[in-house]
Amino acid sequence: MAALGAGRWARALQKARGQGFIHPFFVARAASGVTKDMLPGACPKTPEEIAAAAKKYNLSIHDYKPHPDDGMGFGDYPKLPNRSQQERDPWYQWDDPEFRRNWGEPMHWDFDVYIRNRVDTSPTAMDWKTMSSTLLGFVGGMLLLFYLGEVFPAYQPVAPKQYPFNNLYLERGGDPEKQPEEEAKNYKI
Repeated sequence: MAALGAGRWARALQKARGQGFIHPFFVARAASGVTKDMLPGACPKTPEEIAAAAKKYNLSIHDYKPHPDDGMGFGDYPKLPNRSQQERDPWYQWDDPEFRRNWGEPMHWDFDVYIRNRVDTSPTAMDWKTMSSTLLGFVGGMLLLFYLGEVFPAYQPVAPKQYPFNNLYLERGGDPEKQPEEEAKNYKI
């Protein structure tokens, strides 16, 4: 059985002898990919073309709005709202739950920007003005406190170090024949 498969393989390689050994692999690679039906067509101009494009992308005529024909090559691909997948219902039974989309549903042109671990366009708990003023107020308050700490430093209160035996008079080179001139003040706490 293995010899029969090896014989077919050898005949296929012999047919492709002029193109080289790797040619069959490139032919197989070129056979995969996007079909012509999946590629965007020309930008629709008439109502009939708009209806055909809406049907092609599985949208109603009211929901279908093409990209403007500005030479960017969008063609008849629908202009979908800039909404991240994070906004979509997590409890719905999606055909593809990782990307929260169903089979046959058109994808956003910038699909990779709006996946769940990238941009989140969900509504926030507070508006942008409140968030930015809160952040700037906090950072400004911290900078003010740092400045005041530099201008008016606060240190722990420090007393002179206390040593026993009359402030180590002899150990510091004092004369053993004389008494120290100052009596050391040792505080008891």
